[in-house]
Amino acid sequence: MFDLDKWTEILESINRHKLRTILTAFGVFWGIFMLVLLMGAGNGLFNSIKYQFSDVATNSIWLSPGRTSKPYKGLNKGRRIRFDNTDYEFLRDNFDGVDEITGRFYITGNRQVVYKDKNLSYSINSIHPSFKTMENMTVTAGRFLTDEDLKHHRKVCIIGNIVRDNLFEKEDPIGKEINVGGTVYTVVGTFYDIDDWVMKNIYIPITTAQKVYSGNRQLNRIMFTTNGLTTEEVTKIEDEVMAAFASRKNFDITDRRAIWSNNNAKDFEEFASLMLAIKSIIWLVGIFSMIAGVIGVSNIMLIIVKDRTKEIGIRKSLGATPMSIITMILQESILITSVAGFIGVGMGVLVIGSMSSIKTDFFRTPHVDISVVLIATLILVLAGALAGLIPAMKAARINPVIAMKAD
Repeated sequence: MFDLDKWTEILESINRHKLRTILTAFGVFWGIFMLVLLMGAGNGLFNSIKYQFSDVATNSIWLSPGRTSKPYKGLNKGRRIRFDNTDYEFLRDNFDGVDEITGRFYITGNRQVVYKDKNLSYSINSIHPSFKTMENMTVTAGRFLTDEDLKHHRKVCIIGNIVRDNLFEKEDPIGKEINVGGTVYTVVGTFYDIDDWVMKNIYIPITTAQKVYSGNRQLNRIMFTTNGLTTEEVTKIEDEVMAAFASRKNFDITDRRAIWSNNNAKDFEEFASLMLAIKSIIWLVGIFSMIAGVIGVSNIMLIIVKDRTKEIGIRKSLGATPMSIITMILQESILITSVAGFIGVGMGVLVIGSMSSIKTDFFRTPHVDISVVLIATLILVLAGALAGLIPAMKAARINPVIAMKAD
């Protein structure tokens, strides 16, 4: 039942000690405000990492040939390791854990791309059809490259949306021919990627590129995914592949410079573990900040009880029950904690909301989970009630005769 007289007394008590109440409330406000702020910042960091990995399959391994750094079976160090189509076929056919696989053959430098009166410079890349899965690309029109394109060395290409807009403007590019450095290709599709620089690329079948630009079967990189496997299983496949290539290419199995391997599954797990540690620290700092605020409330309530000892003694002599005394102290404690806590939440959410449009490589779209924040606030209010319980119990035990003699 709402007791207007009791709430009036509580407000009058708060009003008599404005500075003390404000400083106490600020401790609670700052604790929950910092928790919300740190949670939002932590999510911003985590979002940036997820964004960086969203452009590639997180269960993929990339292999790039290098130079040997150790002698092996009479062979000197410094030998260049090379990949070709047989290495791609070896990986594709001999490892059950390999799901999607693609090779890369780099065409150095940009090429002049001509369509009607447009003459622009773009990067030309050659790939297998599985590259679409590796880079998480989305076909926006037409189709992607196919195995048939590779088998027949077709002069077809798929272009990024930025290339499409610059070359064709409002025209439909599907079926149109473009001149790439003197070689004519037919556009069979367009694609979207989260990175603008990727959408400035033109992709052609790898067999066509090998035939037109090198005349050999060389590959500059091999990439494959390991679908449905744990990070430990992916790492095991990586080790097996490296051992197989060490035997195949005649280099020391411990020579990690002979073939460079990038395990995206392992990298993502390491980043996820780092973010879990950061989030744990954030919660730890936030919780201790709130605890400091709650302790401040408890201390202030003890001071309030001491200041109101004579008043409490008079109340008890007039028939006030211990429960009514406890309720009065608890209500004041909860009021201060609740108001300061909800203001802290509101300010924290507003600050994070004002930062939500930030999109950089290291900090991206920070946000807070409102349900988590509200639960934290509820816990804070309960903690405020507990903070007021000790002073309230002390007030309830005051001897009215002794209390009325207090100064």
